[in-house]
Amino acid sequence: MTNKKNPEQKKQQEDIEGAENNVVVDNDDVEVTAEQRLKGELDDALEEVEKHKDLYLRTRAETDNFRRRMQREKEELSKFANESLLREVLPVADNLQRAVAHAREAGGNDSTLLDGVEMTLGQFNGVLEKFNVTPVEADGKPFDPACHEAMGQLESDDCDPNTVVQVLQTGYMLNGRLLRPALVMVSKTPAANVADANVTDANATDK
Repeated sequence: MTNKKNPEQKKQQEDIEGAENNVVVDNDDVEVTAEQRLKGELDDALEEVEKHKDLYLRTRAETDNFRRRMQREKEELSKFANESLLREVLPVADNLQRAVAHAREAGGNDSTLLDGVEMTLGQFNGVLEKFNVTPVEADGKPFDPACHEAMGQLESDDCDPNTVVQVLQTGYMLNGRLLRPALVMVSKTPAANVADANVTDANATDK
């Protein structure tokens, strides 16, 4: 028995076959689309890598800064750990210095006692040096408020005004930082010289 298609079915079959024949796969377009997709994924991956790299570098920099800061603080603590103790023992050096100065001024015959006090003072200064404690330079130096404390003024023709002419108490530095200021007397121009200068200025003005 022959299966014959009616004209309508035959036409539908022809339309389907024609449509199938008209479907053309453009391989070039498929390849371009895949390449673009891969390129986009690669760009996204590279961008993510840059973000993580930047985060890593910033974290490393912060860690290095923290490590250096902790090292500096450790060094500072080591340098000045004994600051309070050293400040408390400085009066011992003051008393030894006064004893030596008084003995020399008195001009006594007991040189053995003076030698003993001087030796003790020398040993004490040696201990201070071991802890990097050094005297503040003052005598004959220009007055420096950063390390000198003025206790008064003395008239003097021998030096410029504001020069340290007498040290009442030695000052000390600890590792370059002021431990105690030096108590000093500072020079000033004698009153007679000031008066003469005023007269000279007045005469010059009158002329």
